Amino acid sequence: MSVDTDVKTLVIDEQEVSARSGQTILEVARENDINIPTLCHLEGLSDIGACRLCLVEIKGSNKLLPACVATVQEGMEVSTDTERLRKHRRTVLELLFAERNHVCSVCVSNGRCELQSMAQEQGITHIRFPYRHAAYSVDASHERFTADHNRCILCLRCVRACAEVEGAHVWDVMGRGIDCLLITDLHEEWGRSTCTRCGKCVQVCPTGALFDKSKIGSDHPKYPDFLPFLNLMREAQ
Repeated sequence: MSVDTDVKTLVIDEQEVSARSGQTILEVARENDINIPTLCHLEGLSDIGACRLCLVEIKGSNKLLPACVATVQEGMEVSTDTERLRKHRRTVLELLFAERNHVCSVCVSNGRCELQSMAQEQGITHIRFPYRHAAYSVDASHERFTADHNRCILCLRCVRACAEVEGAHVWDVMGRGIDCLLITDLHEEWGRSTCTRCGKCVQVCPTGALFDKSKIGSDHPKYPDFLPFLNLMREAQ
């Protein structure tokens, strides 16, 4: 009797699950209703492991692995919700809040922000780190949209949506460390760039970094779930 080597059996949070070879831990966990928090991950885009919120523990390894890019292995034992992981995730979120200006009460995405929701989910009530109070630029040169770099968490969803879904390759990243900044084209103003004005980058932004000038607050909904459907339609064509 032949054995199907494309099927893997593993354990996630003491639950035995099956997976296809090449699947990521995050994919398998979500197929089995096991929650692993993420910010940079979005179905329909490639995964880059930028936010580090999806790190999980693997039995036998001292390293934490990003579930969005780590592939399943036969017999793997995964833990997604330990005290070590909860402390790590709270620390990551606190650092994000401390690095740039994320004062929710004056943000256009207040109440519709994934960073805000994630902080509430992880039980963050205060920030233990000193705020940098850095003043990043706001690019309002585009006729429809605004880029507020003070709200950016460098998840790179906009970069990937522009390149992988729209095929325009307008957004990119410049600099390193605290000088890291999203740019359009070769650091042109957004309004003077080769932007196709499709708005996909705005729709996938998890915070108030990219927003529609005509909509604020409760009138500023985003629909990032549209990306998988776009990809399916293109494959059908």
